[in-house]
Amino acid sequence: MKRSDFHFVLPEELIAQHPAAQRDGARLLVVDAQMKTLAHHMIHDLPDLIPMNSVLVPNDVKVRHARLILRRKGGGAGEALLLRAFGDGTFEAMVRPGARLKPGAIVKVVAPETGAELAELQIGETLDEGLRRVRVVHDGEAMDWDSIDRIGRLPLPPYISHLANATDESRYQTAFHASEGEAVAAPTAGLHFTPELITALQSKGCDWLPVRLHVGLGTFRPMTANNLEDHAMHEERFEIPEATSSALLPTLRDHTRPLVCIGTTSLRTLEAAWDGHELKRSGSTRIFIKPGYCLRTADHLLTNFHLPESTLFVLVSALLGLEFAKAAYAEAVAQRYRFFSYGDAMLILNARTRPS
Repeated sequence: MKRSDFHFVLPEELIAQHPAAQRDGARLLVVDAQMKTLAHHMIHDLPDLIPMNSVLVPNDVKVRHARLILRRKGGGAGEALLLRAFGDGTFEAMVRPGARLKPGAIVKVVAPETGAELAELQIGETLDEGLRRVRVVHDGEAMDWDSIDRIGRLPLPPYISHLANATDESRYQTAFHASEGEAVAAPTAGLHFTPELITALQSKGCDWLPVRLHVGLGTFRPMTANNLEDHAMHEERFEIPEATSSALLPTLRDHTRPLVCIGTTSLRTLEAAWDGHELKRSGSTRIFIKPGYCLRTADHLLTNFHLPESTLFVLVSALLGLEFAKAAYAEAVAQRYRFFSYGDAMLILNARTRPS
């Protein structure tokens, strides 16, 4: 299949620039993959829509302040997006402008409001896909994620036009995020959940069992290859806590309870970690779920609305079929649903058929 097969027309004004007034106040398109039906609801209706006694699997990763504003020698501007730590004081990073930030360069990390120097960025070797190995240094010491969190910016997606503000600081993190992780984009389906909504779901017998995918380029980098088979996913790390693994195993082995993934990142984590018998507790994945792929773990998926020609819309098309996925998105556009990270959501029911 070609990338262009997954194109659809999206009016720019439907790209949400701000979150809904309340986390659980977004709209919800409920799509039944087997019955081919669409219904309109709200996120706060989820306790009445998700099957009782379900297992809910969110991604609890923390989004880091991974965007660094740079000032080059001579005064030119630049940016770095830190993607992951290597464990030796260096990071994998996207840098701009790449042609001027070559190995050996040293540039200042500055506060965008005042221009005050906060640290320096040392550019190391060129890695795969044009990325760089970098080191962030303050007073001669390499900085770690916790230190960088204090000087970096929240890496809002490029289609959000404003700089991160106080609202973004709270609403671009899930209400249940862990204190660790190195995500550079939010697991956006989880942004809709409040403690009260989670409690309401638990009162229906649902278990809340988080996993952790460190969201990076594999999730949000655009496809450039014309053919799907030529697209290579960037590697992302995952961890599954022991409590989650132990509680999930009976459901995965015997299909005893409905399993609902809260977001594509938790779905991709489970599909990568489950081999049909055991659930891998940690590792890395380049999994690309596309038409022809048969889910082995989740029955249902809650997800936001995604970019045209993106790997995430390809994933939705794998669950619904391309024609029905486009029909669902056309309905969302016609009904003025809000798209992308701060937008509304889709609940895909019956995403796979249970083996007989």
